[in-house]
Amino acid sequence: MKIATVLGSPRKKGNTSKVLGWMEQALEQLGHRVDRINVVDHKVNGCKGCWTCKKSPDKPGCPQKDDAVGILYRLMDSDMVLYASPVYFWGPTAQIKALIDRHCSLVTGYSTAQWQSLMEGRKIGLVVTCEDAEENNTEMLVATFKKLADYLKCEYWDTLVVPFTTTPDAMTDEIRQRAIAYAHRSANVT
Repeated sequence: MKIATVLGSPRKKGNTSKVLGWMEQALEQLGHRVDRINVVDHKVNGCKGCWTCKKSPDKPGCPQKDDAVGILYRLMDSDMVLYASPVYFWGPTAQIKALIDRHCSLVTGYSTAQWQSLMEGRKIGLVVTCEDAEENNTEMLVATFKKLADYLKCEYWDTLVVPFTTTPDAMTDEIRQRAIAYAHRSANVT
């Protein structure tokens, strides 16, 4: 299976990256191909709401000249996408939010009989890290990705929340084991 991982953290070596790295290593050991996308390494503008993309149902027709369309093609080329973001003010980071908004170019005819998605049928998972407790903290972020999966006609299947993360070097073996277990569950989704 080809799995795209999307790291939405502005810190390429932060808590979220460390958890995602453990997962990617386990997935590769299971024989899967992993394509990591560090959003912070790319120029991804926010959606302009011009709706030009709706004129191209067979491709992401966004007219902006940045890296978002290339990233979207990488997601379309995958069987599963694992998004990863720390919690920033109860939601995803600004970096991954800009990319989420650009997913608009993957869908035409939303909520009509002509509803089409260039991501239809894929699986979506979510990895969340947060400095505080999960409760009253992660709900809006998780809801965002569940709605994204619905919009894209994908199957949202699982979330891994890692609360009370402070620094990458303070991560415990228990957290590593949870990340590996999540990777094994991901690898067994068909």
